[in-house]
Amino acid sequence: MRPAGSGPSGGKGWAVAALALNALAWGLSWWPFRALQAQGLHPLWATALIYTLAAAVITAWRPAAWPQLLHTRSLWMLVLASGTTNAAFNWGVTVGDVVRVVLLFYLMPLWAVLLARWLLHEPLTLRAGLRVGLALCGALIVLWPRGGPADGLPLPRSLPEWLAVLGGFTFALNNVLLRRESHQPEAARALAMFLGGAVVAGALAALLAAQGTIPAPPAPGAGWLLGCVALATAFLAGNLALQFGAAHLPAHVTAVVMITEVLFASASAVWLGAGELSAGLVVGGLLIVAAAVLSGLD
Repeated sequence: MRPAGSGPSGGKGWAVAALALNALAWGLSWWPFRALQAQGLHPLWATALIYTLAAAVITAWRPAAWPQLLHTRSLWMLVLASGTTNAAFNWGVTVGDVVRVVLLFYLMPLWAVLLARWLLHEPLTLRAGLRVGLALCGALIVLWPRGGPADGLPLPRSLPEWLAVLGGFTFALNNVLLRRESHQPEAARALAMFLGGAVVAGALAALLAAQGTIPAPPAPGAGWLLGCVALATAFLAGNLALQFGAAHLPAHVTAVVMITEVLFASASAVWLGAGELSAGLVVGGLLIVAAAVLSGLD
């Protein structure tokens, strides 16, 4: 996922480009996941395989990350949070309306305020309250029933929408935990995040497949195997780009640039017919994005 950080100045243009590259990789990731599903590979199985490959690369690159992870209990909460985030987001954008899923996923500022108060004991400021208000208003507009109040409360109504909300919550938890564990070695934190994607998605896929809810992985085929390798490469490259960009820019700039993921995902989904825009969705989306931008300005 996307750890935040700051570091020395210089190379700001390249740093912004690196962050935009990471946002592009995540914003367009829905398309290859759908292509893999079309070949019979459920997004949970795809996530498990992709993150296993990424964890293997980190293991070969920094083998010392394993003992650091195994001996640091606090990092295992990061494993769970990151794994749930990736499983929920990848599944949601594969089977649902991409625009709605991405916008609901980016309710992260709402959850971040509450989690930072709980885990980091950060004060609830006026600006934090404004972020919560904007995010809630945006969510209400996005989830508002087409038939009005007569159709029920403005709550998630489908599996993709629930996955988006769950993924956004655990993404916020992931980021709060990264801040709390910033003193841990970078390789150990990266391994925890990629291992989480492999373990959580793999365990959930195995459970659902045993119940007959999702299909078992198809027979090995060059198409979907190469697709998983390509996605693992893209996610690793995106993570490296993020590390470079975050090290050369203030954290608030990093957060704002990363919001371009919403633009990449929404524009590509509408263009390719995987999402729809409406006036309410645009207004609600702008409020959610505004809350995310404000979170980056703190």
